[in-house]
Amino acid sequence: MTPPATPDASAPAASSPGTSAPTAVDGPLLIELLTLAQRRLSRDLAARLEAEGCTLDQWRVMRCLTDDAGRSMGDLAQALLIPQASLSRIVDALTEAGLAYRRQDEQDRRRITAHLSRRGLIRLERLDALAAAHDAAVRTACGTPDPGPLLRHLTGA
Repeated sequence: MTPPATPDASAPAASSPGTSAPTAVDGPLLIELLTLAQRRLSRDLAARLEAEGCTLDQWRVMRCLTDDAGRSMGDLAQALLIPQASLSRIVDALTEAGLAYRRQDEQDRRRITAHLSRRGLIRLERLDALAAAHDAAVRTACGTPDPGPLLRHLTGA
């Protein structure tokens, strides 16, 4: 009588009917590469903005406040994917620097909106010029002036 076969630890596990066995990945996945690229781009732009006394998140908030209507803190938090507690500190810093201000909504007195001041608009022009130069350098380095098709594919737009 032959003893029952024991599974070989070095052999790949059998997959269930209708499923395939996991395959090994050679090199990093696209999500890993995109995450690394996003972090590097953010780090590089943040360094340029920091030289002007502004953080990346402050710049992002200022860009969201360019319309005259203002934005509620909840709207800003959703649009920028920044937790409200962090966002409050960012808007506080912008307000202390005279770059933004808060106003009570005329229709709903409980609602507070954040707005960019004239000084903030002037400052944002300089910061946007730095960001545009950074963007142009990245596009040149990538060899494509229009990454639109790739971005649309990745975002599902």
